[in-house]
Amino acid sequence: MARDYLDIKNVDEDVQDKVKQKLKFRTGKFVWKVKFNIPLDPRTVNNNNLYVMDSSQVVLPTNIRYNNETNEIEVEPTQSYSSEEEYVLHISTRVKSAGGNKLKNPVQVQFKID
Repeated sequence: MARDYLDIKNVDEDVQDKVKQKLKFRTGKFVWKVKFNIPLDPRTVNNNNLYVMDSSQVVLPTNIRYNNETNEIEVEPTQSYSSEEEYVLHISTRVKSAGGNKLKNPVQVQFKID
């Protein structure tokens, strides 16, 4: 049986059933894809509102992309993740819909690269 590439350590309870792995190949620059069910305000899709932090509370440099046709955000690190480190993907409530509504709850996904 193949091992998962990501070891999901902890996920907010209200999004547990939504965090899935669909990896086609392994890479240390794993890209998070976050799909929303409504269009977002692209001005709120940025490194202040979505970020990855390591266990020392250091924010990793990432590229954030928003596809307004699919309502999907990609969070890609500029450097490879370390297999010796644990990380947390943060999505803050400052992410807003195109209509101006905030995300109801922040999302945090704790993970480690195997």
